[in-house]
Amino acid sequence: MGSTSCPSNSNTTIPVVSTLSSLEIPSSGHKRSDPSPQMPISLWPGMFYSPVTKALWHARTKKLERLFLDPPMDAPPQSELPNKTPSQSRTTILYNFSTDYTLREQYSDPWNEVRIGKLLKDLDALAGTISVKHCYDLDSTMRPLLLVTASVENVVLKVPISVEIDLKIVGAVIWVGSSAIEIQLEVTQSIEEVSDNSDSLVLSANFIFVARDSKNGKAAPVNWLLPETEREKLLFKEAEVRNNLRKRSRGGQKSFFENGEVNRLETLLAEGRIFCDMPALADRDSILQRDTRLENSLICQPQQRNIHGRIFGGFLMQRAFELAFSTAYAFAGLLPCFLEVDHVDFLRPVSTS
Repeated sequence: MGSTSCPSNSNTTIPVVSTLSSLEIPSSGHKRSDPSPQMPISLWPGMFYSPVTKALWHARTKKLERLFLDPPMDAPPQSELPNKTPSQSRTTILYNFSTDYTLREQYSDPWNEVRIGKLLKDLDALAGTISVKHCYDLDSTMRPLLLVTASVENVVLKVPISVEIDLKIVGAVIWVGSSAIEIQLEVTQSIEEVSDNSDSLVLSANFIFVARDSKNGKAAPVNWLLPETEREKLLFKEAEVRNNLRKRSRGGQKSFFENGEVNRLETLLAEGRIFCDMPALADRDSILQRDTRLENSLICQPQQRNIHGRIFGGFLMQRAFELAFSTAYAFAGLLPCFLEVDHVDFLRPVSTS
């Protein structure tokens, strides 16, 4: 019988390093690849990046440098603000899905389409960048603003979005109030059915941002908008109508239940009471709403924070959308097809933990 030798100790240590490239915040006189000596870690934009949110952060660094590295908190508040045009805030993002396999893998769902929840997160990040471009002036000596997402309206998917064809998002400010900004984002993609190979609108959404004074947290004025083209003027008028409707709806919610809606609700409530009190007599083709309920509890981690140290609104929208998608899938037993979201309201900031 031959002898066997005892194996030597093969334990090895595998180092773990960050897969994120360092954020480079330009500063006067010199550059550093490590931002920690220049900016408190609590003010980093988190590490829950998508390729788009990371690119947008780098695009904003010059405008945000004064805000975070040397905030003039004793400076006077915004007062005389220059008028701006929609073209001054217009920003475009291009997803090179057709040539970038890694990018395609990051956005692909099991059905070879773009993950809508992940796209919503990118839309929120882009809208934030556009609001910064509209409200900030590098040469300004005024106190900086805090710009936060107040609501999202009219998220409409017109056709499924392929993850194998290049995608483009274009956004700009279309309306401005005293302290509110409305930004329209349009997602376009080349569709095979279109013979002229031009990009077609596949998704649209409107984001409402509000400006707050960085010192006292009160509403702050923003730059007025001067539409130039006929389309920009039309978009401004339509947004003005939507803003008036929002004000009226906040004034009284009872008007929502008019024109026969009350009767419909009473009928549904009566059916629900039968389910609860006498289940044997209930309609077998119906189900109580509470029996379709799904929940998802999570601890908000520091990696998911935005530039203000709060949880990134785009992350919350992604989680909400994916929970809604799962709920619809579990209820129907078939793959649901997303059509639209009427509105999303951000009622208060969400902190970590």
